[in-house]
Amino acid sequence: MPQETFDRLFKGGTVVNHDGEGLRDVGVTDGKIVAIGNLDASQAGDVIDCAGLHILPGVIDSQVHFREPGAEHKENLETGSRAAVMGGVTCVFEMPNTNPTTTDEAALADKVRRGHHRMHSDFAFWVGGTRENAHEVGELERLPGAAGIKVFMGSSTGNLLVEDDEAVREILSNISRRAAFHSEDEPRLRERAHLRVEGDPSSHPVWRDAEAALKCTKRLVALAEETGARIHVLHISTGDEMPFLAKHKRHATVEVTPHHLTLSSDDYERLGNYLQMNPPVRSPEHRKGIWWGVEQGVADVVGSDHAPHSREEKDKPYPQSPAGMPGVQTLVPVMLNHVAEGRLSLARFVDMTSHGPQRLFGLAGKGRIARGYDADFTIVDLKRRETITNSWIASICGWTPYADMQVTGWPVGTIVRGHRVMWDGELATPSLGEAASFVETLGPVEG
Repeated sequence: MPQETFDRLFKGGTVVNHDGEGLRDVGVTDGKIVAIGNLDASQAGDVIDCAGLHILPGVIDSQVHFREPGAEHKENLETGSRAAVMGGVTCVFEMPNTNPTTTDEAALADKVRRGHHRMHSDFAFWVGGTRENAHEVGELERLPGAAGIKVFMGSSTGNLLVEDDEAVREILSNISRRAAFHSEDEPRLRERAHLRVEGDPSSHPVWRDAEAALKCTKRLVALAEETGARIHVLHISTGDEMPFLAKHKRHATVEVTPHHLTLSSDDYERLGNYLQMNPPVRSPEHRKGIWWGVEQGVADVVGSDHAPHSREEKDKPYPQSPAGMPGVQTLVPVMLNHVAEGRLSLARFVDMTSHGPQRLFGLAGKGRIARGYDADFTIVDLKRRETITNSWIASICGWTPYADMQVTGWPVGTIVRGHRVMWDGELATPSLGEAASFVETLGPVEG
């Protein structure tokens, strides 16, 4: 083969890809991976020394809330994506419960315009499925920049609740891509609302109990099997759902979150309202059951459910305090710490944060370190020990539930389409984010 030249060469790192792990160089030209192997540094315009570091496929966070438009006082597309790349995340899927909601073509196009070359990571946007747009979700899910359809079956931030089977059935009957679901049974939540204790956030998982999650997930899976639709059940919070979902993998894929894998109800005393999430962080036994789902391969992906609120909002007395915590920036270090402590392998981490999202949602040209793919890399130091601090957090909210947590494993570099966007804690090349493409919605190649 003729001698190749490269715009940029990532030299001497341990590459984690389809071959496993090994010392390899990666050559990049025009934002694409063009060579993997022992490559000549003299043939590259720019050489990045990755000795002692691991080069992972770019981490994809398929569930974030960046609050724009409508709640920019707690996050926006620029700051949320800044937090993403500071934490090693190269692509995000942002949620539709903004104001106005992302439920029609104009709202989606507006978000894509807002994000283009303003966000620091690449991106896609979930479109909210509602009773009103159920008849057109098949068209909405195929629009440029759409990650798919997202449905809230349990109440959370915003006004996108779809609680009845009839409306969910109509949505599922009209889609062809995989749809994502917040699965909590709203009638049960209403029945149990009196169990909330004023000023006591530890009553949150008593109100929104495990049965509310399991009951809704059973309803949802039955509807998916009835309609033949593909579903993605978000942020599993109970050990009870995992054995059930293991029996229904033909239709259902599964997301877990770092907070449900790391924190527990024991932390309410320490964190109070700052632990309040929907669905809730539950007992250590439920956390153990979620880890069982990871170990058994039931869980497909890790998403952060990044959902920031200001301290002023969080400090309101429960239950007036909103549910949600930031998480996109801490996803990689928190999960790498689990790798360091032996709870999952590095290969499993990569599968759940890169290969898994690509496989589930059909991302075009992302999620693997392979020739012809986008040069998206999360470069990490698996031995680096750091303490997560509030001052490190780039989100507008300025806090994290993991403050003062010591971790082993740290994101050193975030590479988006060959550009060194973050390197060693500094934003190096800002505002290059573009909409991701999906194989199920690709149009003809122009030219």
